[in-house]
Amino acid sequence: MKNTKTNGGLVYSTEHGRMCPACRKPVAECVCSKNTATPASDGIVRVSRETKGRKGKGVTLVKGLALDAPALAQLGKQIKTACGSGGTVKDGVIEIQGDHCERVIEALKKQGWVVKRAGG
Repeated sequence: MKNTKTNGGLVYSTEHGRMCPACRKPVAECVCSKNTATPASDGIVRVSRETKGRKGKGVTLVKGLALDAPALAQLGKQIKTACGSGGTVKDGVIEIQGDHCERVIEALKKQGWVVKRAGG
């Protein structure tokens, strides 16, 4: 019987791509990542404006939402529609193109979130 408690193992397969080191299945079919709980949050959603790394273009950032990826994408879509602007969801942060802090705060408060303006 093979010992599965070793530190080594298959990391990449030419047939399946990246492999999960814990369950040894392709990352797309990984069982262990689906068992993780939603990210921890203090319950306060923070809305800020940032221009770093965007060649001077401002974006509105929404951080602190303790939602899973599909729910976060759905909320991002609702906020983008409310602002009439484009945007994306990256690493648990909703990015809305342009300075829409006030609109985003109003939209989130209507949905029952505790919202704070972060930054200047």
